[in-house]
Amino acid sequence: MAITLIVGALAVVFDTTIVSVALNDLAKELDAPLSTIQWVSTGYLLAVFVTIPLAGWAQSRLGGRHLWIAALGVFLLGSILSALAWDATSLIAFRVIQGGAGGLMMPLMATLLMQAAQGRNIGKVMAIITVPTALGPILGPVLGGLILHLADWRWLFFVNIPFCAVGAWLAWRNLTDDRPAPDRPRARLDTVGLLLLCPGFAALVYGLSRVGGSAGFADAKVLIPLIGGLALVGGFAAWALPRTTGALVNVRLFRHRAVASSATLLLLGGISLYGSMMLLPLYFQQVRGEDALGAGLLLIPQGVGALLARGLAGAYTDRVGPRGVALAAFAFVAAATVPFAFVTADTSEVLLMAALFVRGIALGAAMIAPMGAAYVGLEHGEIPDASIITRVAQQLGGAVGIAVLAVILQHGIGDARTPGALADGFGTAFWWSVALTAVAVPLCLLLPGLPEPAAPDDAAEAEAAAEA
Repeated sequence: MAITLIVGALAVVFDTTIVSVALNDLAKELDAPLSTIQWVSTGYLLAVFVTIPLAGWAQSRLGGRHLWIAALGVFLLGSILSALAWDATSLIAFRVIQGGAGGLMMPLMATLLMQAAQGRNIGKVMAIITVPTALGPILGPVLGGLILHLADWRWLFFVNIPFCAVGAWLAWRNLTDDRPAPDRPRARLDTVGLLLLCPGFAALVYGLSRVGGSAGFADAKVLIPLIGGLALVGGFAAWALPRTTGALVNVRLFRHRAVASSATLLLLGGISLYGSMMLLPLYFQQVRGEDALGAGLLLIPQGVGALLARGLAGAYTDRVGPRGVALAAFAFVAAATVPFAFVTADTSEVLLMAALFVRGIALGAAMIAPMGAAYVGLEHGEIPDASIITRVAQQLGGAVGIAVLAVILQHGIGDARTPGALADGFGTAFWWSVALTAVAVPLCLLLPGLPEPAAPDDAAEAEAAAEA
């Protein structure tokens, strides 16, 4: 099951990281301004946030296997159409189709694996779930750079075809047919929740995406969607909280300390991860003069570290509990980011790559521990909502991190033209990244520790229930 889901999920993760390094080339090839081409990424991200909250309801209607295959099929269709796009507008529209499918797939992957694990070995399961997100930063930018160097930009999307095709075939063979019985009452869609939550998330992300190209958070183009988005999300919380069943997302799960603390840490982890993913390649390109492929190659150590950390972090999460692992991980992320706060135009690349490797190890553990903690003590039917909450928290953190650090970087570099002056601006932005990560360290103490071993009678009852 893990291999089956990873193959399909790689299409989504690679697509995101490949396209992120190709925006300048797409602007030239499609003869469109960069402000328009940015919507190739922004439109995709908005579509992801619109469909993430629908994952739990869609699974209850179609079953996990059929929903996974359907989402892969839509993602494949969007990829082919994107490759055949004739201008910037059509490419943006087809990327929205991809984003809608990707928004369903990522929380569904976590849900299917956690439900299959039945609450056991949560750390190891999280290590499996994070394989695509660990591989994406390693191979995505390099693959994107190679494609642009050797072939036409359309192959940025054609490359998804084998992942989608093989992933769908494996899913048909290996995933259990878990469609609800015909005589079982069908889950009803929370229409009010849908009209509040999905546009609310989209407005928040849209507002955050406008920060970098405006006067900052004070700009009306940023404030209006942010305030509107917060109002809609708040309205959804007021609508859903009194309901024990039927809400689009079960916000009552925030009453579990593990879910609330995990979501907070994943939000901060998203800020640290995605914010730095924006800063690091820009530093290598603007200060060191690297092209997209060169910047991608220099970022490989961070991805390798994150990949190597998975097994160790998963094992220690099961052995000592998520609290201790997250505490150490976030502290090391902050410490490993400090060298970048002192960067100059001539800082040793060997030193920076060593810091990236350590940072990658810490980031891998910093994602695994809180994600695993969110599922501690949950019922089988609560897992889909926990997957949605954790995915939204991490993605929102990424949007916030990119927006905040983009504003700080703009103010830091100002009218700087020399590599040294540009490096000083990047150093300031990295100091803020360190501070935002350090905020998460004391919050790790709110995560659950190692759960108490079950009594013999309880273990026997749990085993009998699982067999039933």
